[in-house]
Amino acid sequence: MGLPRSQPGFDADAYLAWEAEQTDKSEYVAGEVFAMVGVRRVHAIVALNIGAALREHLRGSPCLPFVADMKLRVATADAFFYPDVMATCDERDRRADLFVEHPQLIVEILSDSTAAYDRGAKFAAYRQIAALQEFVLIDIDARRVEVYRRQPGNEWLLHDYAGEPTCRLESVALTLAMETVFEDVDAVEPVEEQAPLTP
Repeated sequence: MGLPRSQPGFDADAYLAWEAEQTDKSEYVAGEVFAMVGVRRVHAIVALNIGAALREHLRGSPCLPFVADMKLRVATADAFFYPDVMATCDERDRRADLFVEHPQLIVEILSDSTAAYDRGAKFAAYRQIAALQEFVLIDIDARRVEVYRRQPGNEWLLHDYAGEPTCRLESVALTLAMETVFEDVDAVEPVEEQAPLTP
């Protein structure tokens, strides 16, 4: 997330038109636009690991997974987000072009700068999605997968998969090995920046 840019009368339609002309992604919440920042290497790896597992698991079904680049509209919150990973089985989303609205699974990968927002205001907005069955938070450093499942009465039950060999995504009937979730996270150490050579 970045600093908000806002102006009078900037609504969802104006945001969609404006963002279509931008080179970088931005999220939108109630008239404010938030620039998306680049993610850590390990963040991108974990998102791809989960997206690839979902793609393989859901192949041939009416469900589709998306990784990072597809917008999610939460109309009741007057918001557009870019979840790290989501999956939808709704026919309306299969026909959608610019954004989906009915995911049953959303995954966010935590970072120091977004963790409080992902757990707080963003989760509050996501809970307004009637189709949503599971919200997943992944803490890469702690090797933890937290799965919040919707219960009767719109209550949410936490399943914390810290230190377990697998985690379960009931919304798409998928059991994932933790080594699959975190595959290649430790494979390559980040390269330290080197000082420029001087003659």
